Amino acid sequence: MNNVQTFGSRWRQFNALTKPRVIQLIVFCALIGMVLAVPGVPSWPEIQLAAWACLGIWLVAGAAAAFNCLVEKSIDAQMRRTAWRPTANGELSDWQALSFSAIMCALGSFVLYNFVNPLTMWLTFATFVGYAVIYTVILKPLTPQNIVIGGASGAMPPVLGWAAMTGDVGPEALILFLIIFLWTPPHFWSLALYRVEDYRKSGLPMLPVTHGNEFTRLQILLYTFILLAACMMPFIYSMSGWLYLVVALVLSFGFCGYAWALWRNYSDALSRKTFRFSLIHLSVLFAALLVDHYV
Repeated sequence: MNNVQTFGSRWRQFNALTKPRVIQLIVFCALIGMVLAVPGVPSWPEIQLAAWACLGIWLVAGAAAAFNCLVEKSIDAQMRRTAWRPTANGELSDWQALSFSAIMCALGSFVLYNFVNPLTMWLTFATFVGYAVIYTVILKPLTPQNIVIGGASGAMPPVLGWAAMTGDVGPEALILFLIIFLWTPPHFWSLALYRVEDYRKSGLPMLPVTHGNEFTRLQILLYTFILLAACMMPFIYSMSGWLYLVVALVLSFGFCGYAWALWRNYSDALSRKTFRFSLIHLSVLFAALLVDHYV
């Protein structure tokens, strides 16, 4: 019984390293890229290909998240939002976290190379390096624009999905990339606003720490305006129809509305609501792309 409990506890610790909620959104966005890349209803071989691609992307994304937890364990330990992570509280050693990350990355790369295609494997591995090394190790402690520059890695999932099904990267995939790239700063900065003391304590040069609350709120507002324009591009490029357009307009104006209210009259509660709405915005936006594709 004790062995079973120990195994279950250890499994939960390793699973926590992969940041499951974040990984779910990553795989979902990659899946949208796969679906949009296939005209009409996918065939059984295409469904199998998509399943292998989702597995491989999930494994490599989980590896990147685990490596991030390892590198940032000291920072995580100082922040209430992340102090519970197994690497931050000492439940998992550095060697365990590093080994887990390496095994996940190797397995995911093997799956993508052998069961999907080499392009998807190399793009996914480049995303791993971009997030785990360039963003986490270099950009995040160096510049308040870390989220903007590092957002390129987070915007890659639909590109990976598109490449998995087509073997190349088309303009449609780049449009989806642009949407997530522009969505990332207002999403993350709305979180950083109400977690500013945690970031100040950790020493990370996040925008609210280096440039203040008011400047960050203005940046959030400006980014939501640009994001609104980017969300129109799937319709303009004939990737989607009127259903998507209506949903995109409602969501984008909603995000702009939250950002405007946040800019005019800040509160931690409103900042939390803006952050939560940003998650709804991206999830429902991509779900609308999926539904519209088959309507």
